[in-house]
Amino acid sequence: MTQYLTLMTQQHLAKLFQKVGGARIGETKLGQTAHTPEPNHSLEAILNKAKNKGVRFVILGIEEDIGPRANLGRGGATYAYESGISHFLNMQSNRFFSGHECLILGQIITNDLQTEFNQNLSELREHVEQLDERVINVLTPIIAAGLEPIVIGGGHNNAYGLLMATKAAKQTPVAAVNLDPHSDFRLREGRHSGNGFSYAAAEGALNYYHVLGLHEHKNTEASLEQLTAFGGHWHSLQQIWLRREISLEKALFDIKQALNQTQSPIALELDLDAIINMPSSASTAAGISLIDALHYVHDIAKHCPCAYLHLAEAAPSCHPAGMDAGLRVTGQSISELMLTYIHARLHAL
Repeated sequence: MTQYLTLMTQQHLAKLFQKVGGARIGETKLGQTAHTPEPNHSLEAILNKAKNKGVRFVILGIEEDIGPRANLGRGGATYAYESGISHFLNMQSNRFFSGHECLILGQIITNDLQTEFNQNLSELREHVEQLDERVINVLTPIIAAGLEPIVIGGGHNNAYGLLMATKAAKQTPVAAVNLDPHSDFRLREGRHSGNGFSYAAAEGALNYYHVLGLHEHKNTEASLEQLTAFGGHWHSLQQIWLRREISLEKALFDIKQALNQTQSPIALELDLDAIINMPSSASTAAGISLIDALHYVHDIAKHCPCAYLHLAEAAPSCHPAGMDAGLRVTGQSISELMLTYIHARLHAL
């Protein structure tokens, strides 16, 4: 479904690579080893050619803030993809990871759906539904080809399309774990960034759901009741990081055990607003460290059969010091999360 895609080109990749630094004499970076799609080919042909070259991971961007705004939240969840890719491409290709396993596919087209900030709520939510269809149409063949998408950018509304695509590709419901202060299991009142998982559950795409780091005071009672009625689970931010009632290691052990017992493909989700002071549409001063987020990604990816990694809600423009600072922070953080996932999957047990 390349009509929904802006494919990465070698010329654009070179610009992103040089933007952060490029290679010095005597070194090789991921920008010199990662693959770009063959031009003028169907998506299926692009994926088959990539697999034949040893590609395992497909990196894809969704730069939009329609979902957060349709949830009455702040805009700004754009530009995270290119900032993350720029930093990723400038990491070293070496014995730990060569980069040959990655295809930098490009971005899902969203420009025609990105409306002005004064558009009404119903129109925003209609545009989220249109974006859902694009995500499903693009991601289904990627997952069906046996490749693992790493999806960057946009609101957490895109979890719905990813879950639906995984179900369609694998022909089975999905078990999901989400590091997020919000359950995103809000009422089905029209699509937005706060109800991707509740919509996926209603569609039969989700058979198990665990929220790690749920904030006890940032979720409505209605969404908690709906999550409980579904049979969802959580460990709260307060339980682990504040009251220390359970360790992060014990929580992760329990989550891995429960996920693997489902015998389902695993959706690995991370809302970057869980990380302290991360520029995002709902940034927080009471969040977890980036190191703990990296450990979460590593532990789940190494021990569970993950179908994809989704990094949502980073918003560089929301950094208090401005866009340049936001691009640096989100770019470095996203790059580290991508590398952590890839390394864990390549060494999965």
